[in-house]
Amino acid sequence: MKFTYKARTKDGELQVGSVEAASREAAVNILLSHALFVLSVEVEKEDAWYRRITDFFERAKTADLMIFTRQFATLLASQVPLENSLRNLYAQTTKPVLKQVISEIISDIESGFSLSQALGRHPGVFSEFYVNMVRSAEVTGRLGEVLDFLADYLEKQSILIGKVRNALIYPAFVIGLFIIVAMVMVTMVLPQITPIFAEAKITLPFFTQVLITVGGIVQNWWIAILIAFVIGLIVLIDYIRSEEGKVVFDELSLRLPLFGKLFQFLYLSRFAESTRVLIQGGLTIPQSVEISSRTIGNSVYREILHGAAQNVRKGELLSQALKDVSYFPPLVSQLIAVGESTGRLETLLSKISDYYRRQVEDKVSNLVELIQPILMVVIGGLVAMLFASILLPLYNLTQTF
Repeated sequence: MKFTYKARTKDGELQVGSVEAASREAAVNILLSHALFVLSVEVEKEDAWYRRITDFFERAKTADLMIFTRQFATLLASQVPLENSLRNLYAQTTKPVLKQVISEIISDIESGFSLSQALGRHPGVFSEFYVNMVRSAEVTGRLGEVLDFLADYLEKQSILIGKVRNALIYPAFVIGLFIIVAMVMVTMVLPQITPIFAEAKITLPFFTQVLITVGGIVQNWWIAILIAFVIGLIVLIDYIRSEEGKVVFDELSLRLPLFGKLFQFLYLSRFAESTRVLIQGGLTIPQSVEISSRTIGNSVYREILHGAAQNVRKGELLSQALKDVSYFPPLVSQLIAVGESTGRLETLLSKISDYYRRQVEDKVSNLVELIQPILMVVIGGLVAMLFASILLPLYNLTQTF
């Protein structure tokens, strides 16, 4: 939950801001830990629906965020203090959205917020996975290492996105051209020749009748269709941004025919890597798993790992807690069991992370190779149906003379 607060510093300066906490009492304790004299703490009102939609679109590019993270890690590795590092990044950044965000992060940190809290106030730029990884680094004191990991992760993600985007450029152009041609045919061409078919008493093929009907609806109701589309898009985006929508979307993403396995491998790689970093930082296994559950970025895996952490606290081994669990292949629990028996759990988690990261890369490459031919076959079929719907009645018309 988010709380807005008013407080005074030791010097008597009034400070206003927001803080994330599980309860009002926890929020007060966080503020007191920063040597603030609390005046008021209230539950922050939920953002208006239009604000959540604008946040959805106001995102920094993955490449920009990767460069920011890499430079941030380099500055911290050079023993440059946190605030000075952020000021250097602010001076070097040329992207307006990211520059404004860095400015606000600096202000929040100067006001007593932790880095993860400051990042968490900008969900349109920093994902839940990013923020929680930074939060885990603050616990372990390995911020530089985690930022390096995030920079590598974002770089690989940027490369994968680039591959998919390049593969889709030509099919997207063809699809767009097909839609334009189809709209011209059903709204301009068919209405002109339909009366001729009616006079000749020619029986129209089924697809031709469908196109004529669609064309009439579009011509008469295009404004209503456009308004309905915009409203539907707004409602869908708003729902996806809500808590219920996230749960539904996360479950659906894991069940998609072609992409479900891809997402599963991605989350397994995140789990293994974040857990390894936390254990190396000195946290216990249940603590590491609990924090990792919040870094993955998927509510289904968050619940599974939360339950696993609870079982480990009761004395169960992590490999047993993850055995026969949905969305966790047997290979994961088997390798973790090897790590537990040999005392090399961190090494085995690293191998799990590397293995599933390679699986993600392989699946993306395969999907990229499949997308273009599949789309071209589908588009070819649609084009054939479109022209057949027009040419067949014309052919039948010539037979009447």
